[in-house]
Amino acid sequence: MNHNDLGSFLRARREALRPADVGLVAGGRRRTPGLRRSEVALLANVSVDYYERLEQSRNAHPSQAMLASLAGALRLSVDERDHLYRLAGHAPPSRGGAGRYVDPAMMFLLDSLTTVPAHVIDDLSTMLAQNRLSRALLGSWSLGEPREGNVVWRWFTDPASRALNVAEEHEAIGRAYAADLRVASAGRGGDAVADQLVADLLAASGEFARYWETMTVTPLRSTRKLLIHPDVGELDVQCDVVLSSATGHRMVVFRPQPGSDAAERLTFLQVVARQNLDA
Repeated sequence: MNHNDLGSFLRARREALRPADVGLVAGGRRRTPGLRRSEVALLANVSVDYYERLEQSRNAHPSQAMLASLAGALRLSVDERDHLYRLAGHAPPSRGGAGRYVDPAMMFLLDSLTTVPAHVIDDLSTMLAQNRLSRALLGSWSLGEPREGNVVWRWFTDPASRALNVAEEHEAIGRAYAADLRVASAGRGGDAVADQLVADLLAASGEFARYWETMTVTPLRSTRKLLIHPDVGELDVQCDVVLSSATGHRMVVFRPQPGSDAAERLTFLQVVARQNLDA
């Protein structure tokens, strides 16, 4: 790895971005162009000191997971992401298995959605990125280990993950998750991560095993859901799914049902989220 090239590339991409490009408020006059190092560190979920060492080429050896976080934070294109991996001495991920990297077009859409919850998941339904309202609605699922942020794993192994959904919809949601996972597992063609997830689910949940045995193969589609949030009450929403052609990732958008008061309740959820941050 050429440390100088890696640091120079990170710095150049950081300086090419404006706060608005990544969903941040500029706030005051800036002495230098682009994002601050602290802002990139925040977006990548790393310490400022670690990111500074990367740019300054001081004993920093980023892992592939770290590179994926940096690529997302800097809104790198797929080609730029691959270049970053090579500069750090790693082989780029396959285009079909982009890991935790989210392509810039998808991140732009996510940053632009400020009045509705939205998040990005991969083909196995692992949470990759969330907007502020998604975190307010669901909690922060995209910052931990992949299994902790996997929607299907949590649905079948953690009862608390179902708390938002009315009981009458639990079976339909569970069947949909199992059918979608079968699509992803087949599409990956013997991928170890997908196979292990399925094996662990079969061992952990009799409910999942029953749905899996039906051999239903259906990708996630737009679905109407009734959510009950402890602070804002009933939310009648349509969960729309937007597919990225670059990575195969999906953006799930919680769109208020026409004629319902879900939009007003989501506005109240924004207020509650801000109050919780200030508390």
